Amino acid sequence: MQNADVIVIGSGIGGLVTGALLARYGKSVIVCESHSIPGGAVHAFSRQGFHFDSGASFYCGLSDRHSVNPLRQVLDVLGESVEAVPYDPFGHYHFPDATLPVYGNLEKYRSAISQISPQGAIELVELEKRFLNLYDGLRGIPTLALRSDWKLAPILLSRYLPSLLKLLPHLGMIQGSVGNLMDQTVRDPWVRRLIDLECFLLSGLKAHGTIAPEVAFMFGERTRSVIDYPIGGSGAIVDALVRGLKKWGGTLKLGTHIEKILVESGKVRGIRSRNGEEISASIVISNASIWDTYSQLLEPSDLPSSYRQKSLKTPAINSFMHLHLGIRAEGLENLTGHHVVIQDDRDITVPGNTCMISIPTVWDKNLAPSGYHVVHAYTLEPFEGWTRDSEYESKKLARSQSLFRAVERIIPALRNRIVLELIGTPLTHARYLRRYQGTYGAGIPAGQGLFPNCHTPIANLYRVGDSTMPGIGVPAVAASGILCANTIVDPAQTLELVDLL
Repeated sequence: MQNADVIVIGSGIGGLVTGALLARYGKSVIVCESHSIPGGAVHAFSRQGFHFDSGASFYCGLSDRHSVNPLRQVLDVLGESVEAVPYDPFGHYHFPDATLPVYGNLEKYRSAISQISPQGAIELVELEKRFLNLYDGLRGIPTLALRSDWKLAPILLSRYLPSLLKLLPHLGMIQGSVGNLMDQTVRDPWVRRLIDLECFLLSGLKAHGTIAPEVAFMFGERTRSVIDYPIGGSGAIVDALVRGLKKWGGTLKLGTHIEKILVESGKVRGIRSRNGEEISASIVISNASIWDTYSQLLEPSDLPSSYRQKSLKTPAINSFMHLHLGIRAEGLENLTGHHVVIQDDRDITVPGNTCMISIPTVWDKNLAPSGYHVVHAYTLEPFEGWTRDSEYESKKLARSQSLFRAVERIIPALRNRIVLELIGTPLTHARYLRRYQGTYGAGIPAGQGLFPNCHTPIANLYRVGDSTMPGIGVPAVAASGILCANTIVDPAQTLELVDLL
């Protein structure tokens, strides 16, 4: 039996951030990953010389040392960095009736909107002001200083009282929805749909389901920091966190599927892998989803029955269809990197109607062979109804057609350019990411309950990842890792790291 202070189950961004920070704090840490590649939903993979992102592709603040992006703060204190290429506009949103370039530069952003909806651009100013005021208050308290227990209060009062006072006028926004703010400031239907889209891209929910701080953070970083893409793709971020983990003495075990979290007398004592290996640890942290942690990794008797049942009923964001393409690049010299295509006037949450497209070779040509581009497109897709039966391949092709059509809005005659084609379904997600129904995380609408935090009813068992924090993006899961790691150590250790920022 091996021994460690901390075992982390899963090497998604949340797990890697937690493990690397705890190693930085001096704990002996083992991160166990079922897959042969680290990174979870952000892992990168290669086929025939094309290098693909599996999930996240929109980033801010990687190359800005003043960014308040939680991921950037973690990399800084680990002594790691990621080279990134800044760009603007952030992307192009292709509505059925118009195409909007989305700039980080606020004046350009307003000007672009005014070309489509002059009145909407005017109405949007007040909402932008509220977001930026909240962002300015939040950025005065670095995420790296936060934790999920009562010991946070003395830190905030002793170190960040001016920032707390600055936030007082905005307390109503902290748990309020973007939709409520939108109702107070924006009447224009076109801009209201734009706001719904921005929220949907960030949280998987429209404006009335998304809490205001999520959008305030995104909007503030996009406006006040820099929009950039990591050289080497999303995998470069994973590599940097793995380097940080190992630099500070942590261990990453790939191809190590954890079968059970071992609990004795209400307290965690370690884990058992599928091959029967046991590792003893005084602390276990699950980066698996809330559903997988409580239904697969633990025995039903390990948790209070009512708590378990309530947790397993947590609403989940749908899974996705993915399209990964390698295409010939000739004649595409003016191509831009990010696009969102709304196919028609149906609700933006209808599967296949809103398609996200990333072409990272616009910034990093080394992600594909010379003369070729990498294309990654994805759209919501429910898990229900998917089975690996005789009709699976034909259904996969049929359900991916919305993605092909979306990319064809950007690249006409696309199909004549394709040299490599990979289609992923919710079953692909569930298989490779070991995630319940291939979901991208919890989808708890604003005002309908709080997200579970890192604590569990089992002593010294913690959780991190996208079902512990609002939002399905990298900043949210990185923040979850910070809060969990800090909760486990003394506040003085945390403040030593904060002072390094």
